[in-house]
Amino acid sequence: MARREISGSRAIVTGASSGIGRALAVELARQGASVVATARREDRLDELRATIESAGGTVVTVPGDVTDPATRRQLIKTARERFGGLDVLVNNAGVGAMGRFEEADPERLRRVMEVNFFAPVELIRLALPLLSQGTQPIIVNVSSILGLRATPYSSEYSASKFAMQGFSEALRTELIRNHVDVLVVSPGTTETEFFDSVLEKKGEPAWPEHTPVTPEAVAAATIRAMRKGRHAIIPYRWGRVFCWLNRLSPRLMDAIMARYS
Repeated sequence: MARREISGSRAIVTGASSGIGRALAVELARQGASVVATARREDRLDELRATIESAGGTVVTVPGDVTDPATRRQLIKTARERFGGLDVLVNNAGVGAMGRFEEADPERLRRVMEVNFFAPVELIRLALPLLSQGTQPIIVNVSSILGLRATPYSSEYSASKFAMQGFSEALRTELIRNHVDVLVVSPGTTETEFFDSVLEKKGEPAWPEHTPVTPEAVAAATIRAMRKGRHAIIPYRWGRVFCWLNRLSPRLMDAIMARYS
């Protein structure tokens, strides 16, 4: 039996203009949640709002950059004023960069960490008082399989996702007394615009090709995990194999990764 009901819940979803964030916003609304959706691209948010409202869903859009404290404050204010509270916080907004660490400008690391780690952490800090008053509240942090096993040409991105994994693990235990759950979603290769919008691309490893999953599949798996009270999922078969091999033999994985470095 499901531990958590989606219908009637109140949610914030960041990075909702495309990919996994958009799919999550649409599916949450379809299942009866009231959604505050945010992203930098206002035109994409307008399209999202039209899609959700045409299907009878409820959504409010807040254009802005999650690294901006004013945007984060506005998200919490909107959830409180429009929906009377908050039950679900989905931290999905993220950015990547590709290339060797030794060839990167220091600002590349700082920007990746700002978007992928500091912004969601500070949004959680702002949201906790409201979440603690919510119904079956949950924080969903969208990480990556690269937060479980790093790969060449993605040192900064991997570091940001490892940071989110560790933070989420600690936070989960701290929030038990507040009855706030924490779910970490670690997708693998997904059909999104992620690689079209990386901060910098100075080379990439020639990985064997694997069929990517759809954002809708990741969203569906995430919401199932929310319902069941799961703590962590890897919604990608090859990603689960990848992480299992790393646990089995980190040295072997180092040797395999070195072939692509």
